[in-house]
Formats: sequence, C-alpha cells, structure tokens
Amino acid sequence: MAPGPSTLLGLALCLAQTARTQQGTIPKPTIWAEPGSVVPLGTPVTVWCQGTLEAQVFHLDKEGTSVPWDRQKPPGPGDKAQLAIPQMTEQHAGSYQCYYSTPTGWSEGSDRLELVVTGSYSKPSFLALPSPVVTSGRNVILQCLSLQGFNRFFLTKEGEDESSWTVDGERHPDGQIQALFPVGPVTPGHRWTFRCYGFYRHTPRVWSAPSDPLELLVSGLSGKPSLLTLQGPVVTSGQNLTLQCRSDVGYTRFALSKVGGQDLPQRPARRPQVGLAQADFPLGPVGTIHGGRYRCYGGHGLSSEWSAPSEPLELLVAGEEPTGRLRDRPSLSVRPSPSVAPGENVTLLCQSGNRTDTFLLSKEGAAHRPLRLRSQGQDGRYQAEFSLSPVTSAHGGTYRCYGSLSTDPYLLSQPSEPLALVVSGGSEDQPAPQWSQEQTHVVPECPYRGLGDLRPAAPRPPLPLPPTPGSGQTQEVRCCRERRTLRWGCSWTIG
Repeated sequence: MAPGPSTLLGLALCLAQTARTQQGTIPKPTIWAEPGSVVPLGTPVTVWCQGTLEAQVFHLDKEGTSVPWDRQKPPGPGDKAQLAIPQMTEQHAGSYQCYYSTPTGWSEGSDRLELVVTGSYSKPSFLALPSPVVTSGRNVILQCLSLQGFNRFFLTKEGEDESSWTVDGERHPDGQIQALFPVGPVTPGHRWTFRCYGFYRHTPRVWSAPSDPLELLVSGLSGKPSLLTLQGPVVTSGQNLTLQCRSDVGYTRFALSKVGGQDLPQRPARRPQVGLAQADFPLGPVGTIHGGRYRCYGGHGLSSEWSAPSEPLELLVAGEEPTGRLRDRPSLSVRPSPSVAPGENVTLLCQSGNRTDTFLLSKEGAAHRPLRLRSQGQDGRYQAEFSLSPVTSAHGGTYRCYGSLSTDPYLLSQPSEPLALVVSGGSEDQPAPQWSQEQTHVVPECPYRGLGDLRPAAPRPPLPLPPTPGSGQTQEVRCCRERRTLRWGCSWTIG
C-alpha cells in the first residue's frame, strides 16, 4: 500500500540488522523504478521490489529514516511488490533499498535505487564549445551554465550507449556558475545527444529542470553542398530571407549552422529537378540576431554522419542599429565623374560623420561579397576610398556603401544613396537606349515604373532625340537609366 505522510521516515535499523544476519542464505531482491529513476516533479512513478516466490512480506526503506518507509504483504502468491507514488515530490527523492521475508528468514538488502526529482529549479543553459558541429574524430567541450549558484552538475548522454557524468561547478567570468564536460573523440555511428542538470551538494537528488537537448553534428568527408541566398549578401532589416542548401549528391536531409550559434535546424531534402537535392531554411524577418557566417551540411537517412561543410556564406544586415552609433547613413561620391570611358581610373569615396570602423562597398546584382576597407579619419569625418582602376564595362552599375563597427561586423548602417557608374565606349559597352513616348507632362521622377526601380541619371550621355510626330515641337525631354538592366529610357513632351 502507498505510504502516508506519517510513514515518510528513515532506515529500519532493526530490520537492517536482521538482514545482515541472514545474508547469503536468501537471494537478495531486485529494485527498480518505472518509468525511470529520474522523475519530473509532480509526475507518477512506481518502485518495484522483486524477490522469490516464497516471499511473504516486502519492506522498502528510505535512507535517513528510522522505520520501514513501506511494508507490504502480497495479496496472493507472488515474487514482487510495488509502491506507487502518484505525484513525485522532493520528499520522495532519496536512496531506497528493499528486503523480503520468507519462512526461513529475511533476505539481504537489494542494491540501492537512487530516486531523483527534477524541475525544482529552472533549467540551465547548455552550449557546445566552440560549436555543436564537430569534425569526426575531434573532441568538444560541453558547457552547462546557470545563475542558480549550483555547485554540482550532471550530464546525461541519451541513446543506445547511455552514460552520465557528474562534475563540480566553477564560477564563470560573468558571475554564473558553470561546469565543463570534455566529450570525445566524436565519431559517427550513433547519435550524440546530451542534457545537463544542476543541483546542490547537500540535496544531491533534487535537480533542476533538464536543459534543452544538445545534439552534436558529426561532420565527415563526403561531398560538400552549396549555400546561397537569392537576396544577395546584404539584406535589409525586416526583410524576409530564405537560405538554400543544395547538392548534386543524393542527400535526404540538410542542416544549417551559424558560426558561434548553437541551433542546428534540419530540413528534409526535396528534389526541384533531376540530380539536385535542396532544402530551404526560412529565417523570417531579418534582425540583429541573423547577421553572421553560415554553413550547411548534407546527411543520409538517420545516419549521425554529415557531409563536409559548405563554403561559408556571410549574411550582412543593413539598417539595424542596436547601439545607436550608426544612425546616419554614409555618403557615396565618385571621382572624376559618374560617366567614364573604359581604362580610366575611378575612385568611389564613402564618408560618414559617425564613428565607423569599416566601410563596405556593394554593387547591385553582384553575388560576391562587398568590398571592405578600414576607415580613415579625415577632418572629423570617417572615410574610405575604393579604387576601381582601370575600369571596364563590367564595372558599370549601381553602387551603395555601408558602415559597420568592429563590435558588430555583420550589422551595417543604412545604405548610402545609390550611385550609378556609367562606363561608356560604344554599343559594345553600353546597351542601346530603349525609347517610349508620352503625350502628357513629364513629372521630375522617372516615369518608367514598369521597368523596375528607376531614378533620374545625371549626367546623361548624349542620346539622339526621336522625331517629333506631326507638326508639334518637342518642348521637354527626360531620360532615366534602368537600375537592373542599365538600359536608358526617355520621355518627351510634345507641344
């Protein structure tokens, strides 16, 4: 029968003495807990004691008490008895041992059952240092960290090769208490999933809630996938972003890793076309936490081994200003002119009145990383000069520059106003203009909204005027350069 509050007492000394006198004459019983000996606070657990078929009475003792914690007489012939605990509490946690009696005497005590309650304190944080991605055969440090002031920590490894470790806590430089668990060498073949708990030395069986599970990703040598983003390396704060991991190897799943991060989101592979496996990782609206360097990995089935990492992808977030020190957008200018001939020397000058450690120059539509230069102080301003000498037709396009601080290298300022660089040199270098007509007044903004985001371009290279229809006289001409295709379009008003 289940114990009442008055029976929550300690070890029965007389019973223990009797058991010792009978050792070796009657087989000792077996004790265990279902569903396990580590029990969340408030959940049910059953303690079982199994002896022989001749057992008449079972005793269950809890360390630290002076009388049997529970005594049961089986209702009929049987070799085991149970103690059902409807709701686990801190008072139920402890070290248990059971005995049973037969017509010839008492058995010796069973092995001890350590019954642990979890959830009495908040869960610790759990990290892998330097990363949860580990090359096959290497070691890793697991860090359990808490503000609770625990002086002991417990680490469990889940799966078929289940194991555990206990270490003392030590003070982390930030004031928290940590425990470091060296693990390795990490090899494929089984899953490497861990949890950690914190507790106090004077109550060794009352633990915190478990940490979030941490699974190590074992990186191997199989073909590395590719990681890309359709939006380009610089994204605007608040913009929705998706990273794509793809490979011509027939991987069935992919994982995404951020350098310095602990999350390893996984996605099943899909087949957008024959011979290509791909997974999309939506990051949602981009914010400060998304800036950084990413890699992805491919895996087969449920194997714990993953591919070699993809080449790193740097994600730069523009417009986020967590420190308030990059409020003003930089300015971008060009020397000698925004319209140049092939072979000329061109310098793009990026400047800011705010403290800026690094300037980045980005060309619209380019897939490569932006150019970076350390800023130089000049008359109370910060600046960097980007040389494009000598220019070719490939340098033509729209440029923007950004500022960043060394403390947050992946977070950029607002972009400068766009600067269109025109490299003219004949039809080979400059696409032929595209013409259209309007019979209405031309507003100052570029009218060709259907072509994309157009802005007035100045100075405009010489373009022939179209013949005026009828007897009307051309009164006004306005031309714009389409930012994506670099085509010119003009509009005129006919009086």
